[in-house]
Amino acid sequence: MTAPPPVPPPGCPAHAGATATEGITRLYGPETIADPSATYERLRAEYGSVAPILVDGDFPGWLVLGYRENLEVMRTPSRFSRDARNWRDWREGRIPPDAAILPILEYRPDCVSTDGAEHQRLRSVVTESLDRFDRRGIRKHVQRLAHELIDKIAADGHADLVAQFAQQLPMLVIAQLYGLPDEMGSRLVEASAEIMTMSERALESNEFILQTLRDLADRKRVEPAADFPSWLIEHPNKLTEDEVLHHLRLVMIAANELTIALISNTLRVVLTDDRFAASLAGARLSLPDAVEQVLWDEPPLWVIPGRWALVDTELGGRRIKAGDLLVLGVMAGNVDPQIRTDLTVPVHNNRAHLAFSGGAHLCPGQDIGRAITDTAIDTLNSRLPDIRLAHPDRPPAWHAASWARYLTSLPVEFTPVPLVHPTEWVRPARPERPVSREEPVEPLPVGWWSRFATWLFG
Repeated sequence: MTAPPPVPPPGCPAHAGATATEGITRLYGPETIADPSATYERLRAEYGSVAPILVDGDFPGWLVLGYRENLEVMRTPSRFSRDARNWRDWREGRIPPDAAILPILEYRPDCVSTDGAEHQRLRSVVTESLDRFDRRGIRKHVQRLAHELIDKIAADGHADLVAQFAQQLPMLVIAQLYGLPDEMGSRLVEASAEIMTMSERALESNEFILQTLRDLADRKRVEPAADFPSWLIEHPNKLTEDEVLHHLRLVMIAANELTIALISNTLRVVLTDDRFAASLAGARLSLPDAVEQVLWDEPPLWVIPGRWALVDTELGGRRIKAGDLLVLGVMAGNVDPQIRTDLTVPVHNNRAHLAFSGGAHLCPGQDIGRAITDTAIDTLNSRLPDIRLAHPDRPPAWHAASWARYLTSLPVEFTPVPLVHPTEWVRPARPERPVSREEPVEPLPVGWWSRFATWLFG
């Protein structure tokens, strides 16, 4: 966003109604953090499908809880904009420039922050650049990097699959797709997490990522390669330098955080849920089944910020004023009793969940996230086939934030195995860069589950 007008002084009419926030549920408060699902259901019982909430900083908004209402917001850009410059609290100077929520909500020159023709112009650059990656090529990179992470734990007989596997792999894959060195991965993992959890270092971490990507884009303009930054830069739609930078940031953070959560949650499900507990040994339900069930029951983002009302309107029986902030409750929508009367009934063969948003802003990289998750767990199974929870009676360790609940630890045990010699597993033909569709590769001979890859990607 451009610099907001000065914050009105105390006593200004713009501050009137500040006490009206008393008693309203804080989306970031201790009650929600402790049990987000229970908070959503309490709000649903009290308010119905749309409930008043406060986001970080005590800024007011609406949490959309109903499945149909979420789709209505996602699919009606004429009433609900993705452009944060329509946020009344920001326009009237009530959002300080150092607010921790700004790295999540503020306007940027990217396809997520725009609507209409401008959105289509920007989104087509992202989708067409992502489409240039060969999915088999991505799977080969995932397999190589997964093997390297497993090499570090295989002889120990125990590991934390979140800290030592799920939190590391996605950013390493992204580094490959971006043409970044692997050693950048750990700092980028940390910075991305600080932004998503809105830690006190969120603004500093946001600037670190922007500077890293700014330097990368400058280098790719001089030395282009078969990678995502180069394809953004050379696209016929001619993105500006700022547009390239912010799309690199958007894809990096979203792909990393969402895929970490998807890998972690899927691992937890296949190791604990009776429907999938035997999947690592080849049960009748496949890994893609488990992934889709997780996207219904434990999506990577529980809420998606945000939308802003363009006009005074009504949603779920609530009067929404122009400029109001709306937060999409995808987790609550996925378990809406209006569409799922019995949560024990499997929905793993149904992709109608809200996990990847919907409408014009449907996530363009969702199949890449599925490919990373599928291949990562398949590779883990092929190397450590008897993997099991180390403490099956202990509850999962979570870190909850405003937007999601993150699995922080998943201790496992397995039979120690000797280090696999690199020639025993397949490295990509060009390990220094991702394989594009212009560079055909041979099919990847991975484990039992990869036969389901054709069902996902052909």
